[in-house]
Parts: sequence; structure tokens; C-alpha cells
Amino acid sequence: MTLSITTIGTWVLRIIAAFLLLQTLFFKFTAAEESVFIFSTLGMEPWGRIGSGILELIASILILYPRTTFIGAALGAGIMSGAIFFHLTRLGISVMGDGGLLFAYALLVFFSCVILLFIYRGEIGHVLKLIFKK
Repeated sequence: MTLSITTIGTWVLRIIAAFLLLQTLFFKFTAAEESVFIFSTLGMEPWGRIGSGILELIASILILYPRTTFIGAALGAGIMSGAIFFHLTRLGISVMGDGGLLFAYALLVFFSCVILLFIYRGEIGHVLKLIFKK
């Protein structure tokens, strides 16, 4: 069995996106100082922190399962677009002296998800059939 460059590339993108999304869950669910600061600054503590953590967990699982990668990537891109927006408008690039690391992670996940959406763009028909099944 040989793996194509596309197959390897999509798995690399899936793993990058899912790993980074899952990595932040520990901090969100344990109310780490940085997470509480971020969501307090946004006026969304604790419900925004916990809710975004749940959505990121769901997105990670969907991204890793090949039949639902498109849905997970769409969810992940949406979540990260919100994170990027808040970094650019209210939080700043660097949060609590992290040197922009959280912002860079958000960009990396966002672009990984957008590329996955492009690769799996043919799946939109299947997703729409599931949603609007008669």
C-alpha cells in the first residue's frame, strides 16, 4: 500500500489542526489564568471559555475522522476566525506576554482548516444532504 502526497498532506493538516485545538482544552477546562484573562477581557467568562472548549473538542474529533473532516474544518475555521478577530480588535497579538504564540496558533489552525475545506470542497453536497435530508 502506497500513500500519496495528498493523503499524507491532508493527514498532516488534520493532525496540526486537531492537536492545536486539543492542546488548548486543558487550559480552558481547568480555568488557567491565561484563559480566564482572555475570556474575562471579552466579557465571556466562564461560558465563552467552556463553550469554545466544547466546540473545539467537537471540531477536533470531526477533523480527525475522514468522513467528517469537511464539517470539522468548517467548524474549526469558524472558531479560529473568531479568535483571530478578537486578537486583532480587543486582545492584541500578544496576550499576557506570550509573544503572540496564541495568535500564531489561531492562524495555523485557521489556515490548516481552510486548506482542508478546499481539499474536501466536494463533500459539501454530502453534508447538505445530511442536513436537509427529506
